[in-house]
Amino acid sequence: MDREEQIDTFSRYYQVSRETIESLKYFESIVIKSNKTLNLIGKSTIDQFWHRHILDSYQVIDFIDKNDENLIDLGSGAGFPGIIIAIAAKERKIPIKICLVEKSKKKIKFLKESIKKLKLDVQIKCINIFEIDKKLNGGIFIARAFKPLPIILKLIHNNILNYKKFFVFLGKTGSNELLQASKIWDIEYKQRMSVTSTDSIILEINKLKKK
Repeated sequence: MDREEQIDTFSRYYQVSRETIESLKYFESIVIKSNKTLNLIGKSTIDQFWHRHILDSYQVIDFIDKNDENLIDLGSGAGFPGIIIAIAAKERKIPIKICLVEKSKKKIKFLKESIKKLKLDVQIKCINIFEIDKKLNGGIFIARAFKPLPIILKLIHNNILNYKKFFVFLGKTGSNELLQASKIWDIEYKQRMSVTSTDSIILEINKLKKK
């Protein structure tokens, strides 16, 4: 699909305002320009930007409601999905507080500049989640292109408190990863097929404990 076809596909999935489309286009231009020096996204994905990054990230808004108060995006990187969810929440008038967590100072600078340009009310924390003593406390957590599932499950068990939902993006090996994980963990979860690929799933973890 060329760019216009991708935007058309996105618009068929989500009939958003022209203002939201323009915000997403603006963010696209910021990411692609900054990618030349920061390596924010794989160069092979640039031609499929709207499908691979925007639509893939935007779909999470369907799993969030107006009663959800806080969302933390772990390893936010280029702002996927956190910034896209912030744009989606603004479109749907969902008053959720969003925090982007990233350890790279260069990417933190990029995120701060992007949020300012997009006029979004989003918090940013420059921390390495694996090295802090204090546990993170919040409602919704998201991990996209962050770490393998076994590491994420240990992270949830050891470093996360009082989560309502923990979303994990999994690729084509996701089902097998989940099967292997179930041998070690009791996981209460919902599994959804990604709108961008029949090989990918989004796992919503609601409860987790070691067997």
